[in-house]
Amino acid sequence: MPQSIPADSVGIVSPQTIHFDQPLKLSCDRTLESYDLVIETYGTLNADASNAVLICHALSGNHHVAGFHSMEDKKPGWWDSAIGPGKPIDTDKFFVISLNNLGGCHGSTGPQSINPETGKPFGPDFPIMTVADWVESQLRLANHFGISQWAAIVGGSLGGMQALQWSINYPERLRHCMVIAAAPKLSAQNIAFNEVARQAISRDPDFNDGHFYEEGKVPKTGLMLARMLGHITYLSDDGMRDKFGRELREGKLSYDFNPQFEVESYLRYQGERFSTAFDANTYMLMTKALDYFDPAADFDHCLPLALAQARCKFMVISFTTDWRFSPERSREIVDALVDAEKQVSYAEIDSSHGHDAFLIPNPRYMDIFAAYMQQVSADIPRQQKEAK
Repeated sequence: MPQSIPADSVGIVSPQTIHFDQPLKLSCDRTLESYDLVIETYGTLNADASNAVLICHALSGNHHVAGFHSMEDKKPGWWDSAIGPGKPIDTDKFFVISLNNLGGCHGSTGPQSINPETGKPFGPDFPIMTVADWVESQLRLANHFGISQWAAIVGGSLGGMQALQWSINYPERLRHCMVIAAAPKLSAQNIAFNEVARQAISRDPDFNDGHFYEEGKVPKTGLMLARMLGHITYLSDDGMRDKFGRELREGKLSYDFNPQFEVESYLRYQGERFSTAFDANTYMLMTKALDYFDPAADFDHCLPLALAQARCKFMVISFTTDWRFSPERSREIVDALVDAEKQVSYAEIDSSHGHDAFLIPNPRYMDIFAAYMQQVSADIPRQQKEAK
């Protein structure tokens, strides 16, 4: 637990649940008649709601982005290094909203929620989500707070894809778009990784075709394998070598199939922890949303044409050892923005942490992040900066 709350922390925060009664028509042609979104907010919304920043989360993320839920918390929110007083997303300047997306397993309506038609958890019957569906729900969240235009929408990985979709679908509703460690669509290799993860889950006998809640079981083995596979793709070869090498746990080989190398033990630990903290049906949904993401598909598969809709300024960031969403994929976005004659800045950060680098406070990364957010702040008209 923290001995004391750091001065640059947003402090103790509490989640909120926002209920929406307006039906939400989804890309899969199904409708959610009503739904809840769990959110956290940091900072103060100014008089005309022009200083708001939306944080979009990645596959296994949630609404708890910064600060602590209690003094007993061992760790702060997942992006605490970037959000707080004096940090890149400075909560003395910005009002920050983070949410758990629909289909999530941290309080927002999802597979674990009760289906009003059956009185039982939705389970695998929960509608398939797309990034565009999430943007629609986030638009209603903005309207709930009276936010007519976001100062910025920021996200890493799948979160960056949501930010990009916002710029296309609702170009007048954001001034800046920050896309970090993302891609304009998944490669065949990335879709393959996701399918192997889903197969690991669905073939676990305890998955029961997604109806495991009724039996009081959890497909732990499948979730562990899915997370272990995913975690390997989030790290880099250099990072794994530097962290683990070929170090043996006991200093010698045991000539059996128990974990002997430190990297084996680490992956099993990560898988075990994830299997008790994340919902299997949500994992299936989130990976499908990744697979389906392709905003250029509605524009004759021409990314510059899709991004021609945008009116905001862009910041795109990639990391040298990220092979899940490599710098080449970020440069595809940048090239398309240039072709569409949009204002875009690009930074490629040297890091040994692979895809996970977007979560780690590399000094150059944080400096670039902070410098761009200063521009976001400068673009809030002076007369609009008085606190509400």
